[in-house]
Amino acid sequence: MADVLEVKEKLLEALNDHDINRVLECFTPEAVLVTPVGVAEGHEQIAWYYEHLLSGFADMRIVAWQVLTAGESAHTEWTITGTHTGPFLMPDGREMDGTGRHVAIRGSGACTIENGKIITDREYYDQLELYTQLGLCLAATTCA
Repeated sequence: MADVLEVKEKLLEALNDHDINRVLECFTPEAVLVTPVGVAEGHEQIAWYYEHLLSGFADMRIVAWQVLTAGESAHTEWTITGTHTGPFLMPDGREMDGTGRHVAIRGSGACTIENGKIITDREYYDQLELYTQLGLCLAATTCA
C-alpha cells in the first residue's frame, strides 16, 4: 500500500508536469474534488477541472511548503503561481481571455486516501485574491 505522503507528492508532481493522466492515477474512479468553484465527481469531472485550470495558466506551478499526514489524511499548504495566458471560466459562466498577468495564490487542502488512491480532496483558496490579481474588481449591487 502506498504511503499517504507518497500519494500526495505524486499528485503534486503530476500537476506540475501538467500530466492529466498521471493526476487521475492518484484518484479513485469515484473520487470527489471540492474547490471554491464547485464539486467535481469522478475522473471525467476532475480531469475537466484540471484541464481548464492548466489551459488558463499554461505555466502553472504548485509549491507545497507544508505537508502533514495523519492516518489516511494529508493536509497541504501551498502556493500556486502562473501567468494567465488562456481562457479562464468565470463564476457567471463567461470565459475571460488571457490577461498576461502573473498570479501567486496561497491555499490549503486536505485529502483522504484509501488503498493508495485519493477518495476525497478538498482544496481551499481565496477567490477574491485570484480575481484581484487578474485585474478584476467587485461591482456594487443590491441584494433583494
